[in-house]
Amino acid sequence: MSITTPDGIEAAPPPDPAYSDILSMQALRFVADLHRAFEHRRRDLLAARRERDKALRAGGTLDFDPETRDVREGDWSVPPPPPDLADRRVEITGPTDRKLTINALNSGAKTFMADFEDANTPTWRNIVEGQRNLIDAIERTIQYDSEEDDRHYELDDEVATLIVRPRGWHLDERHMRVDGEVVSGALLDFGLYFFHNAKRLVDKGSGPYFYLPKLEHHAEAALWNDVFVHAEEALGLDRGTVRATVLVETLPAAFQMEEILHALRERSAGLNAGRWDYIFSTIKCFRDRPEFVTPDRDDVKMTVPFMRAYTELLVRTCHRRGAHAMGGMSAFVPSRTDPDVNENAIAQVRDDKQREAGDGFDGTWVAHPDIVEPAREEFDKVLGDRPNQIDRRRDDVSVSAADLLDVKATPGQITEAGLRNDVSVGFQYISFWLGGRGAAAINNLMEDAATAEISRSQIWQWVRHGASLDDGTKITRDLVVDVLDDEMRRIHDEVGDEVWEAGRPDDTREIFERISLGEDFPEFLTLIAYDKVD
Repeated sequence: MSITTPDGIEAAPPPDPAYSDILSMQALRFVADLHRAFEHRRRDLLAARRERDKALRAGGTLDFDPETRDVREGDWSVPPPPPDLADRRVEITGPTDRKLTINALNSGAKTFMADFEDANTPTWRNIVEGQRNLIDAIERTIQYDSEEDDRHYELDDEVATLIVRPRGWHLDERHMRVDGEVVSGALLDFGLYFFHNAKRLVDKGSGPYFYLPKLEHHAEAALWNDVFVHAEEALGLDRGTVRATVLVETLPAAFQMEEILHALRERSAGLNAGRWDYIFSTIKCFRDRPEFVTPDRDDVKMTVPFMRAYTELLVRTCHRRGAHAMGGMSAFVPSRTDPDVNENAIAQVRDDKQREAGDGFDGTWVAHPDIVEPAREEFDKVLGDRPNQIDRRRDDVSVSAADLLDVKATPGQITEAGLRNDVSVGFQYISFWLGGRGAAAINNLMEDAATAEISRSQIWQWVRHGASLDDGTKITRDLVVDVLDDEMRRIHDEVGDEVWEAGRPDDTREIFERISLGEDFPEFLTLIAYDKVD
């Protein structure tokens, strides 16, 4: 910590002198003010999460809360979206890397979710440089000259609307302290972005728009709402300037969709079906129960009963309240060498987006610019010239708590190929993450923390319950270690000695074994891996 102030603020120096304005005294004091106002509540809410987890592990279950029945049955709605958020038929997501930010904004998608969370390794450089890139993007001065492909990148005349995803409530930012306490990664990401850009965005006819990750309870959404109120008042902005979309990517949140929308009140911009984290959360919540054992990752599709119930309830809830219902991620990354792989994958993308549009979703997520067009075409067929289909009520949908918890009805088996894929993806992703890349293309899929969480949690679950492969082989810790040895040798042979050593294989293996094979189940892999990045 080399930045210190008499009023109790400490921060690491900017990773580059060119970024010193990002960490100005005014900006740091804005973040410190948020910390002092809300850190106590954040800690209390995280403690409440742990208590709910204990209750589930002791035999409890999840259900719709009778104490909030009035909210679910009440007659209320969220405000209409601002003009530049009305049409969200395709949203592209990715980290705040300079080149990727330009490509995403130019992709033809309606919005770009710039990600400080699952697609980002929170090194101090990534955090501060990402804030610099977003300021330059808003000011339209962002450019990038690539030595890799000898190309110049800059913004087109028409670009996507910017939405920012700060880190979840569970993540700390150790590079800043206030009154001796580590600050929240969420408040740092939000605070720096809001301080530097909120007025800029409003002056340009837009606004500060956010995606909120990993919420488990409506009280956590209410905390965000109060943060937004506080920030608006601090900068003299109109009430409701902030708009926020919540990712319903935890199983507990699926039982509180109405309450979450209501908690954000005039700042609600809808809900998103964060499918990958949702699968991970389902495993995590009921990790001790054999009836929640899942088959191969690829078999847990959006059409299986418990996932179908979740998405249909989300559309019904959002449209009942006048809010956007946003579909899930298409993680496919095109191959530059195999047209057959591309053709098959694009067909799967079209099927997925056709289903979402037909179910009533107002838009969807993609991870690569080449997928924007096929995704948009499927939504164009349903939406036509309309910006969305919020007016399409899904009163035919009726979803019970049992429907949301019906994991045992998921068809599929656990295969050796599925186990090897989980081991390989989990290991490779951790290696990329330690190297500063929070999103990485592996086997033509864009893997981020959410998909890696599924891989490692399945392995833990299979070992914990003594599950068997389809050939009868019992999945044990020793079997997983043998598979890990095989996969590490294969990856080493593929990438060569130099890349292998740069990937920090010893640290990677240590983390992988801890989160996949440990006696305890770490809450998030990023909490474990964060100790090994700068």
